[in-house]
Amino acid sequence: MAYKILTKKTLNPQVFLMEIEAPAVAAKAEPGQFIILRTDDKGERVPFTIADFDREKGSVTIIVQVVGKTTKDLEKFEAGMELQDFVGPLGMPTELEGKKKVAVIGGGLGTAIAYPQAKKLHAMGACVHLIAGFRSTEFIILEEELKEVADKLIITTDDGSNGLKGFVTDRLKELLKSGEKYDEVIAIGPLVMMRAVCAVTKEYDIPTTVSMNPVMIDGTGMCGGCRVIVGGETKFACVDGPDFDGHKIDWDLAMNRQRMFKELEQHSFAEGTCRLADRKN
Repeated sequence: MAYKILTKKTLNPQVFLMEIEAPAVAAKAEPGQFIILRTDDKGERVPFTIADFDREKGSVTIIVQVVGKTTKDLEKFEAGMELQDFVGPLGMPTELEGKKKVAVIGGGLGTAIAYPQAKKLHAMGACVHLIAGFRSTEFIILEEELKEVADKLIITTDDGSNGLKGFVTDRLKELLKSGEKYDEVIAIGPLVMMRAVCAVTKEYDIPTTVSMNPVMIDGTGMCGGCRVIVGGETKFACVDGPDFDGHKIDWDLAMNRQRMFKELEQHSFAEGTCRLADRKN
């Protein structure tokens, strides 16, 4: 079975959106889960977080950043073309029940992953404060969609080109110092950003969920490539996560493991021979 690309949209110079016809996946998808796709029968297995889904339409949306060989190949696909494989939903859904007020924080492409959590929380009647951080204005994505699901939306850029300069942690600190209280903080983005958010929330004793994004290959916990240490125990992001308690993550180990594949990534991009290291979102 092939999976038809229904729509494709450029979001910024490095990021594009694809809506894929995948009724079986859409029927079961929940925020926090992911899929694994192959572009063709010789393509590598690459995971992407589910950015949105439409059960009636039978479609699943993914957002792709071009950073390696497979994502570069995927960029060549247009609406009407088909993907070889599209497997999911995989991983555990984000636990959102019972939350009345939540700060959802997205860094860069992590904003696309944070969006479905914010969307569901909003639909459940929770108060959602959403903080999104980008390098500059040209890299901002999903601004209109974020406005629709946030009671308070703060978009900040590293260079201040959108009028608000600083990091997401700066904005979070401001909110907490002003007296805002949250049942939980959900942080999704680069490891260094999630770690910094957790350092802030730990001071205020706020439960914090992060979405871990290590290298994944099979998506079933068999390969061990996505292992993370949580509370001193080995967990596998593809089956035990990707969401974990951010205050229990061994961040040093996670960052060291992420750096392990940089050289292979470069080799894959240059020659197209590596089967392991192309990164996704």
